[in-house]
Amino acid sequence: MLHIAETLLTAAAGALIFQLLGLPGGLVSGSMLAVAVAALAGRPVRVPLLLARICFVLIGILLGAVVTPETLYGIASWPLSVALLIASSTVMFIGTTYYLRWVHRWDPLSALLGASPGSMAQVMALSAELHADIRGIAIVHVMRVLLIVVGLPSGLALFGSAIGAAGLVRGGTVPSFTELTTLVIISSAVALLMLHIRFPGGLMFGAMAGSGALHGIGLIHGSLPWWIGSAGVVTLGAVAGARFANTSPRLLLGYLGAAFGSFAVAAVIAAAFALLVVAILPFSLADVAVAFAPGAQDTMMVLALALHLDPIYVGAHHLVRFLVVSLAVAVAARRLAHGPLVPLPKRWQRPGYDD
Repeated sequence: MLHIAETLLTAAAGALIFQLLGLPGGLVSGSMLAVAVAALAGRPVRVPLLLARICFVLIGILLGAVVTPETLYGIASWPLSVALLIASSTVMFIGTTYYLRWVHRWDPLSALLGASPGSMAQVMALSAELHADIRGIAIVHVMRVLLIVVGLPSGLALFGSAIGAAGLVRGGTVPSFTELTTLVIISSAVALLMLHIRFPGGLMFGAMAGSGALHGIGLIHGSLPWWIGSAGVVTLGAVAGARFANTSPRLLLGYLGAAFGSFAVAAVIAAAFALLVVAILPFSLADVAVAFAPGAQDTMMVLALALHLDPIYVGAHHLVRFLVVSLAVAVAARRLAHGPLVPLPKRWQRPGYDD
């Protein structure tokens, strides 16, 4: 319990410092960076699995609350943007795989899994199942997400995008007790269903789908209290930062070259396609940059919410990318795997989780 309390206090302190400094996305990026630094320094960072799952459901409810009947009609008007996203993900996938193969001499399977632009949960599971370099792959993925979450908001502000320092996450008007109970029960039920069918990221996407449906049909008009939303965002940052647990600085340094290099390749490709979208379509640079960034879909949607962007646009694009990448990774990884597949160890879990 002391380790858990220390982790959450560290996350809260990092979020508060980033907020006081006026950094965009300070809640999620500050908490994530603070816990990651603590983990690398040898502190016993822990986030209970139950708490992480509750956090995912709360964030999903908060994200789904931005859906309105009006915004649902706009999704069908983005086919070109979605098509360019798929093209971007494909080029990013191929380019990063060849970079890890040629420059860092990774084996084909590890390079493929390390190059995946997202779908970290699935990639980690496949890495363990197919005997790839799971530690190197994990470091490359977590470093990419960390660099995006910490660097993207400040980079957008530096280049003059119209975003400001994110304050506390506000979900809008708090509904009545009956509406709030209905919202939590329906969203949680859909989240548990998605978890039961083993849909990666199912808790957050399920809760977001349930909340989005209730708000989309106009049955619910409010959301969670702002303090619950802010606490959920800070906890999510702690969950992401805790993935650095049990990673020695020496081991981390050995993979930093691959992590930074692969991130640079992916970032250049994503930036090129994002600029193309901004040039030909009427979307803001901030919205497109976050939507095309190769980060974890849950973290990127929270970042969009924290930066007061359009989480529907961002969430729709990251969901499309997740589905495309998940299918491509599963098919390609199994083709590259040598020998018969072995089942996952029963006790395998993401680094940093403590059940």
